[in-house]
Amino acid sequence: MVFHVPAAAQSGPGAALSLEQRTALRCSAAFAIIAGAQATGDEKALGYPPLAERGQEFFVRFSAGLMDSKGLTRDAVAAMLRAEAQKMSAAGEVHQVMPSCLLLLEGSGV
Repeated sequence: MVFHVPAAAQSGPGAALSLEQRTALRCSAAFAIIAGAQATGDEKALGYPPLAERGQEFFVRFSAGLMDSKGLTRDAVAAMLRAEAQKMSAAGEVHQVMPSCLLLLEGSGV
């Protein structure tokens, strides 16, 4: 699994993400994709628990922690999320990662 970090984020202090941070970024992107699909009534997406609120809260907490630990800006984190969501959508991977992401969501306390 390769994660591409925007050049702006790479230049920040300690910009390399840990496995835990990469996983949370990937799951945040998956939650956003599924929440969007749920909002449009997508049948497959509706098979997951509602993610608009919990998925967004997961991302907010993850983003705040990432900004604090890596010295990244909100814009840099948002760009990383967009890039990950685009990559996952293009590869058709979102449904493959959802089972493990839902476990991560449950374990997060969100």
